[in-house]
Amino acid sequence: MTESPRPIVIVLADDDPDDCVLAREALEESRLANELHIVGDGEELLAYLRHEGAYAEPGSSPRPGLILLDLNMPRKDGREALREIKADPSLRSIPIVVLTTSRAEEDIYRTYDLGVSSFISKPVTFEGLVHVMKVLGRYWFEIVELPSSPAEAK
Repeated sequence: MTESPRPIVIVLADDDPDDCVLAREALEESRLANELHIVGDGEELLAYLRHEGAYAEPGSSPRPGLILLDLNMPRKDGREALREIKADPSLRSIPIVVLTTSRAEEDIYRTYDLGVSSFISKPVTFEGLVHVMKVLGRYWFEIVELPSSPAEAK
């Protein structure tokens, strides 16, 4: 019997409520024992990561082990948020997987240039999304060694 995956905090940045519900259900269906936090745009994602505004309360925004990032969001889109996260020494080690409806070659090249860990086009079916979450879960939570947060490393 294999060891169950270690719990990890996932932050999903996506402005589409239906996609957020589907992602949550797909994570549950894929039996990933993880804590999921959802933010609606890049500004909210950065506030979460920097413990600002609504996330200033200690414990309200635990450091994620993985960020699932949509590119097309209001206020600050995923591309801008990705650029800021990867430019911040305290945040750049957090793995980011772009999970978006975009299939544009330019988006793929640009996000890898900015330091994204993976680029995945959102599947069109729920079953496809469950499959993607299972594969992501196996890869990120069972196979890959993730860095501890800077506070834990000290």
